[in-house]
Amino acid sequence: MIRINLLPHRAEKRRSRQLQFFILAGISISLALIVVGLVHVAFSSQIDYQGRRNQFLTDEIAILDKQIAEIKVLKAEIAILLERKTVVENLQSTRSDAVHLLDQMLRILPDGTYLKSIKQTGNKISLIGYTQSNARVSTLMRSIESSPWLDSPTLVQIQATTTAGARLGEFGLNFNLTQQAPTAPATPAKPAAPKG
Repeated sequence: MIRINLLPHRAEKRRSRQLQFFILAGISISLALIVVGLVHVAFSSQIDYQGRRNQFLTDEIAILDKQIAEIKVLKAEIAILLERKTVVENLQSTRSDAVHLLDQMLRILPDGTYLKSIKQTGNKISLIGYTQSNARVSTLMRSIESSPWLDSPTLVQIQATTTAGARLGEFGLNFNLTQQAPTAPATPAKPAAPKG
């Protein structure tokens, strides 16, 4: 017996293809959504991780900036302390200079010469005084030159003036105060006593 299919097989095939197309399209869309979701999750986690790293770096930079500011303050305080230390050391090293200066002036000042003022700036000494003759100023300059604590005398000026009815010469003199003590003469060594 012969069977004849009277059903529209072309329509059936078309419907089957359409159904297959929709199923494949749905699967493709689902797979695409899953892939997009996974990529989005991966990128979001990377962005979150980078954000946490950036925040960590920002916090560390803030801590370092604070430490740098503290270091700058400490450096400024150290510089101030070093400056004070230098001033104290300079005062310590030059505290006897005034004593040596006055002692030397008492020793070398010739008779008939009087001091009006002495001014010290560092190692430079400016002296103003009165003298009965110019020769005594020359003697004072030679004494300064030969002094172990004083050197380089320079006459600034000398002019005639009248003080308390007496005719005197007013002079200005500059010289240097040396920082080195005079060297003591070497004493010969004593011979050793014989052992006996």
